[in-house]
Amino acid sequence: MNTFFEKLNHVFTDRTLRRRLVFTLLALAIFRVFAAVPIPGIDLARLQGFLANNQFFGLLNLFSGGGLSNLSIVMLGVGPFITASVILQLLTMMVPKLKALYHEEGEAGRRKMTQYSRMLTVPLAILQSLSFIILLERQGVVGALTTFELITNVVVITGGSLLLMWLGELITEFGIGNGVSLIIFAGIVASIPRSISQLAFSFDQSQIPLYAAFLLIALAIVYAVVVVTEAERPIPVTYAKRVRGMKVYGGISTYIPLRVNQAGVMPIIFALSILLLPQMVFRFLAALPYDVVKTVSNFALNLLSNGWFYAIFYFVLVFLFTYFYTAVTFDPHMLSENLQKNGAFIPGVRPGAPTAEYIGKVLTRITLVGALFLGIIAVLPLVMRSVTGITSLAIGGTALLIVVSVVLDLVKKIDAQISMREY
Repeated sequence: MNTFFEKLNHVFTDRTLRRRLVFTLLALAIFRVFAAVPIPGIDLARLQGFLANNQFFGLLNLFSGGGLSNLSIVMLGVGPFITASVILQLLTMMVPKLKALYHEEGEAGRRKMTQYSRMLTVPLAILQSLSFIILLERQGVVGALTTFELITNVVVITGGSLLLMWLGELITEFGIGNGVSLIIFAGIVASIPRSISQLAFSFDQSQIPLYAAFLLIALAIVYAVVVVTEAERPIPVTYAKRVRGMKVYGGISTYIPLRVNQAGVMPIIFALSILLLPQMVFRFLAALPYDVVKTVSNFALNLLSNGWFYAIFYFVLVFLFTYFYTAVTFDPHMLSENLQKNGAFIPGVRPGAPTAEYIGKVLTRITLVGALFLGIIAVLPLVMRSVTGITSLAIGGTALLIVVSVVLDLVKKIDAQISMREY
């Protein structure tokens, strides 16, 4: 307990750390201001009816940080940037030049990949904003728009998405934590008071056992997320003895901590991003005056609106993205080379390719646990929604998972900053 208060005191007394925290809070406050500025010509009554009990737009509102609920200028949130990042990371698995750029060129290569993601965000944001505005216009949520008004709204919404992308990168560089994750986190937290008030107004005494069960499940999910996020599989490593002059170096035994959930919350965000884009495109295509396109689009939308198909598809995406993100961010061959260069080895395993193969095998096994855990947590609220019929539970599990993971990551970043300054 004393250590906790000492660290808390360090947060408020250290000028650099305090400046980073203040910058992060100000950036999130600016984001919330923009999330309250609506685009012109909105029929609020139709908007509320359109968004009511709509799982797809509930998830999209999660990404926009609540900006969709009032059609704000940042209604797309960081969704286009995340989609662009997913596309590029998928390409790194298929294009050798991009893979070499990401893994072999170090920080410079990652900066180039980030720049490519920014460039790809622009056409994706334009496509999503255009599709969304036309869809809302046909639903009567937005009044009839002239060509100039349509272009203006698309430019404003695209600019809002790019602004959030820039704001997230500023938080990552000058604040504390991952900026994109914190923006999503801020939107989720900002929606909690409204969700509580809606639950209070619609409170039904006959459903008290259901609410109590949901609260217990939420607490269990929080506990499980913390345990799995902190869980590690240690791989023992021994440094060979080296004699230089009159001194002996090495001979130390340590370990490499491999996290069970190496990918963190990113598979959930990636899966949601992939789920949102085709639904938006099919909704746009379903409104076109072409029978074949309309038939195919309606079939795809009906398939995606099926609760069980959606849950299975969501689970598979989260499962695959957990392995994919782990493979992109963690390279056993590079780790094996670094161990060999530093005169280290895993007891009982030969250096070089056998070491990389051993680490890869261990990583594959522990990632299976992390992938299954993330997939189950992601679809559990959808299953509960199908059983209970309470729509708000469909978003609760995903939001809870993101919030807990972001808070854990933020605490670690603050702890790392404090430790660095203490030394």
